[in-house]
Amino acid sequence: MSLPLRQKQEHTLFYSSLCPFSRKIRLQLAEKKMMWRAFEERLFAPSEKLCSLNPEGTTPVLVMGGDVLVKSYAIQEYIEERVPDFSLLGDKPSARGEVRRLLSWFDEKLFYEVTQKFLNEKVIKRSRGNCEPDASVLRQARQALYEHMDYIGWLFDRRSWLAGSQLTLADLAAAAQLSCIDYLGDVSWDKYPSTKEWFVKMKSRPSFRPLLMESFVGIIPSRTYRMLDF
Repeated sequence: MSLPLRQKQEHTLFYSSLCPFSRKIRLQLAEKKMMWRAFEERLFAPSEKLCSLNPEGTTPVLVMGGDVLVKSYAIQEYIEERVPDFSLLGDKPSARGEVRRLLSWFDEKLFYEVTQKFLNEKVIKRSRGNCEPDASVLRQARQALYEHMDYIGWLFDRRSWLAGSQLTLADLAAAAQLSCIDYLGDVSWDKYPSTKEWFVKMKSRPSFRPLLMESFVGIIPSRTYRMLDF
């Protein structure tokens, strides 16, 4: 009898600490209890090794045996197919449809409207030096964030988890995005009690703990970032 995939071999993940897509895959690997080696990349400053695996130079990249997986949506589907003993996509077609809808919402809409703007203004510009954040862009991001926080709270008020009755990739994707924003101190949690309750639930999972212990060079995490109950 062959061993489960997660016990057969160690996998390699190239990731960036404040890349929300890297965080989503790290959470998925941890929830699946898969062993993996980590190679941390500088955000938007890829190494030669990373570029040899992914010419775009973006994270995450997962190497499993002879397979090289690029882009989080491809990686997450690959992991679900290779480790199917419990599903983070949902057990029924209708459930999987809802999970994928929310994945698109968080990975695309939330990222482009909010997370990307905060990262660019507060992290990328700082790393370049002599570049001040654009206050108007930050205002736009905060306004969009309020709407996303309301929506996450609305979902959690009606469900045990964001996509339904069980933890799914939708929760991991949303938590990955919000954890990056929270690190930078741009979430007013007390204004969104339902979203806060869901996020406390996520932060309390063992899979989340490694993220809470990390620090990004030159940027101190927010006061609430490492708190499980805040």
